[in-house]
Amino acid sequence: MAVPALVPPRLVFLSGAGLSAESGVPTFRGADGLWEGHRIEEVATPEAFQGHPEFVHRFYNLRRAALKMVEPNAAHRAIVRLEREWPGAFLHITQNVDDLNERAGATRLLHMHGELRKARCLACRVVMRWEDDLEITTSCPSCGGTGTLRPDIVWFGEMPYYIDEILRALETVDVLVCIGTSGVVYPAAGFVRMAEQKGCQKRIEVNLQSTGVDGRFTEQRLGPATQEVPRLVEALLASFTAKPS
Repeated sequence: MAVPALVPPRLVFLSGAGLSAESGVPTFRGADGLWEGHRIEEVATPEAFQGHPEFVHRFYNLRRAALKMVEPNAAHRAIVRLEREWPGAFLHITQNVDDLNERAGATRLLHMHGELRKARCLACRVVMRWEDDLEITTSCPSCGGTGTLRPDIVWFGEMPYYIDEILRALETVDVLVCIGTSGVVYPAAGFVRMAEQKGCQKRIEVNLQSTGVDGRFTEQRLGPATQEVPRLVEALLASFTAKPS
């Protein structure tokens, strides 16, 4: 009699700033609540861009340029290994706006807060790859409008990207892994609760320290992401071996 093949658990990873911190990418929100020395209202709201576009552009231009100085770390590479080797459903949701996951080889990835190396036109709505500085005098390559380009970043007060896809994934996830997240920025801070309510039995936190939502996790791995994520990936891959039918 044939033995039914095991169905691999459905994996969802949620990553935050702690995943890229060891590559040299600032965690943005500091212990004092400031983002790289700036109040949120100064650089991360539509009102800030409307009132002081030059200032906001300068802030993101510096962050975009800084990406050229950093590389993916062992945690990024470990997640990509899992993506490639896991025999079942896998999705990586990131709050990060850097491109280190892609440079490590990620393909099943959703940037819920946008991407630094993309620009969006407020006039024609086209989103495009963007490597250079943005200025208020920059013309949109698509429609020719001037002063219409903004960083393709989800600011406070705006709807994150891919919410429908994310909610569908949380409906059926078997193992949710949260890496380097603060647990205070919504809606991402509520994902572990959503998954728990939908029956997700295994919820793992990987972080330098406990967060405000740590009580909802079934397992904690505290330490640097470059150490703990590769260990977790090894454990996950070892935990599932499909039996031949």
